[in-house]
Amino acid sequence: MIKPMNDRVLVKPLNPETVTKSGIVIPDTAQEKPSKGTVVRVGPGRILSDGSVVELTVRENDTVLYAKHDGIPVKIEEEDYLVLKEDELLGIFE
Repeated sequence: MIKPMNDRVLVKPLNPETVTKSGIVIPDTAQEKPSKGTVVRVGPGRILSDGSVVELTVRENDTVLYAKHDGIPVKIEEEDYLVLKEDELLGIFE
């Protein structure tokens, strides 16, 4: 597994539903890119100009919301993940 640097987080995107409520199957090519995921790993925090480190708000196993086109996609052991900066996250689901 990879450990993110500084204020970055590693997120596992949650797969969108592949079948609608009425039973219509949505092919992979027509599905929207997920904007919800689970935080897998977090970096140590944001480094300030004086050298101090501010701990991240988000924690491992949090479910987060992010913009559809944010993050850097990475593949680790055949699994898809995103690396995002904490300030790219839009919210944490409670």
